[in-house]
Amino acid sequence: MSMTSTAIELKGIRKVFGNVVANDQVDLSVRKGEILALLGENGSGKTTLMNMLSGIYQPDGGTIKVNGKVVHISSPEDSKKFGIGMIHQHFKLVELFSGIDNVLLGSSKQEFFLRKKRINTVNQAVKDFGLSVDLSKKVYDMSVSEKQSVEIIKVLFNGAKILILDEPTAVLTPQETQVLFDILRKMRDNGCAIVIITHKLNEVLEISDRVTILRKGKSIATVTTSETTAEELTELMVGHAVKLEIERPEVEVEDSPLFSVHHLVVENEDKINIIDDISFDLRRGEILGVAGVAGSGQKELCESIAGLQKVKRGAILYEKENIVDKKPMDIIKLGISMSFIPEDRLGMGLSASMGIRDNMLLKNYRKSKGLFVDRKKATETANEIVNKYDISAPDIVTPVSRLSGGNVQKVLLGREIEAKPNVIITAYPVRGLDINSSYVVYNALNASKKMGAGVLFIGEDLDVMLELCDRIMVLCHGKITGVVDAKTTTKEKLGLLMTGVKEVANSDD
Repeated sequence: MSMTSTAIELKGIRKVFGNVVANDQVDLSVRKGEILALLGENGSGKTTLMNMLSGIYQPDGGTIKVNGKVVHISSPEDSKKFGIGMIHQHFKLVELFSGIDNVLLGSSKQEFFLRKKRINTVNQAVKDFGLSVDLSKKVYDMSVSEKQSVEIIKVLFNGAKILILDEPTAVLTPQETQVLFDILRKMRDNGCAIVIITHKLNEVLEISDRVTILRKGKSIATVTTSETTAEELTELMVGHAVKLEIERPEVEVEDSPLFSVHHLVVENEDKINIIDDISFDLRRGEILGVAGVAGSGQKELCESIAGLQKVKRGAILYEKENIVDKKPMDIIKLGISMSFIPEDRLGMGLSASMGIRDNMLLKNYRKSKGLFVDRKKATETANEIVNKYDISAPDIVTPVSRLSGGNVQKVLLGREIEAKPNVIITAYPVRGLDINSSYVVYNALNASKKMGAGVLFIGEDLDVMLELCDRIMVLCHGKITGVVDAKTTTKEKLGLLMTGVKEVANSDD
């Protein structure tokens, strides 16, 4: 292998923030004409590492070589100059401009007579890489995958031969993911070097040629994709073997619903129906999944059930009692538990300045009679949750604001589930958690289901939902496009429903 076939080589990269070592002697190389997956759990240092290639951070130690030469990347401009293009999770496009104007923005010579020639160059690139996007459209009219295509065209137009994508499929349907993968394969075949940062194992196995695994800031191994398995990758990522199966306990489900939503309509601030006349039932002993591209109404559904969002029309019935217009506190007293995590980890009823123990009290003190608070019971519950959910905290009185996000999340979930509610409403409960903690959460939800709770599980990882849920309801633009049996449906079918293709034949209703 000649030196020049390597596009990027990182040797001994170190990056420290205060007393946190984000990258510790990381080695990584990407060849021209290959797709390298950078795999690791949240907090393993993947994004920090790539931010050094895109000039956002500078390394505290180690060397970066581009095309065999040692380089210093001290700004995003440098990075561009060396032919490196980064596509972030949150697109950096000007919404009011058309696609083509976003692509041409920032190219050095904006003279008018060159514009036509440039547009031709761009259109040629669009054709070459099989990108199907109408660049005359304004960005605000584009779907997420079209915006992503504009970002890709933009970095290619700026001459990038090395492309870094940060969790690029997080916002795509299965079908859009396939389109993106086809584009990336074409780019690879044209000699581009591509790094894709991800934590989705099935995608790593499908798209990459090699995989570099990071764990706690160190590069653990680099393996050839065709010679590895999901189990081996997980073990490298986590440090020990993990059983990658979620059980789906069979529970006798009553026919009469425990919880039902009738013709619910919720408006956003612009008076647009963000939830547009939806109806569904949740039964005891069932996990009902809610899938949909981000922004399809999931957040508003949670908030309207919790009494945090005004309902324009419709009813939300819990054991036949309408809870619309009730105060959040009264809804919780009925036995409905809320833990929608990422929206606001500390806002959903955890007090940041209190420890784990006193946060347990918060849930229960309203029930206690008289002036005395049952600290003993709270201490027991707190210790139980710390053990059961594998929470790392110095002790149960340290303020939760000092715990990491993932641990705060486990405190909240543990508290909600251990209170043995009848209905659990949870959104993205494992976002930001490592694999082990994720399985702890799945098991806890299954345990609640076995005890007869109804669980509304709003998720983003379709593979997980297909394994965990009993039924999956798909939202698209605030409408339900289908409710399917998780045991018999496919990811492709969910993808079609997510894009709004209604399927009448297989719906439950």
